[in-house]
Amino acid sequence: MLIVSYDISDTKLRTRFSKFLCKFGVRIQYSVFEIRNSDRVLQNIKAKIEGYYAKRFSQSDSVLIFDLSKQCQIIRYGYAKNDESDLLVVG
Repeated sequence: MLIVSYDISDTKLRTRFSKFLCKFGVRIQYSVFEIRNSDRVLQNIKAKIEGYYAKRFSQSDSVLIFDLSKQCQIIRYGYAKNDESDLLVVG
């Protein structure tokens, strides 16, 4: 799993980056995404960020990628606690 947090000053780049992340994960805060996928897809996402986006970030921009393993523990409170379990809706 990846946690990607960003603070990008350029609106156009920030929007493009956000839309890119939306393809793979869910927004858990305004500028924080949680991405769960196979190791291969996660590696491809990191490669795209490194190869395409990194050279477009300015010195005032900040992007953090937390690469979490299955052994990492995530503690959630409040609304975020609902994300811990899968929701099954039968209609």
